[in-house]
Amino acid sequence: MADEDRRHAFEALLQTHRKIVFKVAAIYARGQEDRRDLSQEIALQLWRSFGSYDPSRPFSTWMYRVALNVGLSHARRERERPYPLDETLIDTLGGGTPIDEPDERLGALARAIEGLGPLDRALILLYLDELSHAEIGAVLGMSESNVGTRIARLKQRLRRNVTGETITHTQRRTPWNSTT
Repeated sequence: MADEDRRHAFEALLQTHRKIVFKVAAIYARGQEDRRDLSQEIALQLWRSFGSYDPSRPFSTWMYRVALNVGLSHARRERERPYPLDETLIDTLGGGTPIDEPDERLGALARAIEGLGPLDRALILLYLDELSHAEIGAVLGMSESNVGTRIARLKQRLRRNVTGETITHTQRRTPWNSTT
């Protein structure tokens, strides 16, 4: 592929999937300027790695893998507890348009997510983006069953953190008391 064609193909794919960059930057960076810098760092690394992209596979899966690796590296460099997400960011995470009346539960969920470790934040981001367990596994290099187990545990932890609810042994979902 000629350099010009390669650049145009990359730009088109990046434009189509640009929300991935913004979501990852929102999860791993502090403040607007830091998110902008991390977004640029992700885009640069995507361009540098574009030669390794296999067009027979979904671009979004490859893009998530690269973006999350950059985000995780950024988080390791910071070595600090995640900075609280500001309310304006929480309002726009759904797609860029602010919510007129933010739901307090959304803010509580964002605060609970920010308290997770970098890998768990990546896992919940991909889950909330409705990727299948197989796709999440491909992005994070985990088995599909490990993804399912970790998501179930994360959902329980987030539920407890958001609602203050405690889950007793009898409330846990097991094969013999499952409702589904």
